[in-house]
Amino acid sequence: MAQDVLCEVSNCTYWGSGNKCQADEIYVVSHKGEEASNSEETDCKTFKPQH
Repeated sequence: MAQDVLCEVSNCTYWGSGNKCQADEIYVVSHKGEEASNSEETDCKTFKPQH
């Protein structure tokens, strides 16, 4: 797994200083089944809003 996962969504529970994701694992899904043609066809299911 990549050493640094960057994320600009600062209201996510896992967001850290320097736009670094601090989640233990990342779950990304495609809008169209198991394949995607570009990043717009994907979503990060790891996102969890801060309370």
